[in-house]
Amino acid sequence: MGAVAAAPTILVFDSGLGGLTVFREVLKACPDARYVYVADDAFFPYGDHGEAELVGRVVALMGELIETYRPDLIVIACNTASTLVLPHLRARFSVPFVGTVPAIKPACAQSVTKRVTVLGTEATVSREYTRALIRDFANGADVALVGSARLAAFAEAELHGRPVADQLIAQEIKPCFVDAGGRRTDTIVLACTHYPLLLDRLERLAPWPAAFIDPAPAIARRVADLSGPMASVEALAPARIVFTSGRPPSATLEVALTRFGIGA
Repeated sequence: MGAVAAAPTILVFDSGLGGLTVFREVLKACPDARYVYVADDAFFPYGDHGEAELVGRVVALMGELIETYRPDLIVIACNTASTLVLPHLRARFSVPFVGTVPAIKPACAQSVTKRVTVLGTEATVSREYTRALIRDFANGADVALVGSARLAAFAEAELHGRPVADQLIAQEIKPCFVDAGGRRTDTIVLACTHYPLLLDRLERLAPWPAAFIDPAPAIARRVADLSGPMASVEALAPARIVFTSGRPPSATLEVALTRFGIGA
């Protein structure tokens, strides 16, 4: 029987609040860890910045976060940062990183109609990394890439208590649904961690039923595998959230954060 480690510190990082969808699953898988959630809201959205600028920003910021919080493991709960910056982070720091990449392989494997859409930010769907995943794992499926300029911001707005009209969300997801050659899109990869925040709306506004694939459960399993068994620690402090802008969360957002198990 292996030794049981003391509670590790796990840092979950995202450009904004989308990583909460990953944090929620990681917390279920590893309830006895200590958590720090960092939202780089001072630089949100990442899609507005060039690749070199993003790499420089995230690598430098990660150095500061590691120095401050001494995490045992870091989850990059952001597709854009994972596909672009993760190799630089692993080369620079010894802390283990778990990234977030579009769940193209399982989506194509489970699709019955073999018509799949990858819905992500414009930056993620344009990246060669994403196209390579399609080449490697399409498994005979026709895979469409759809980049949304607004869905991530819509998800942030909802958490801040600013509801977005159904019509605006429906416009963003309409290109995901293809009906051609007797085959309809039946599987949609959510390639941005913000999008599962809108899952109920996406399912309701879809022109026909489709499976929306959220990578968070798979990420949580990977974190649990790397963390190993933990000692049960009484009265661990609630997860804390850090905003790089330094702005305090609104009362509405604080209420929303408690649903994810985070104290501001």
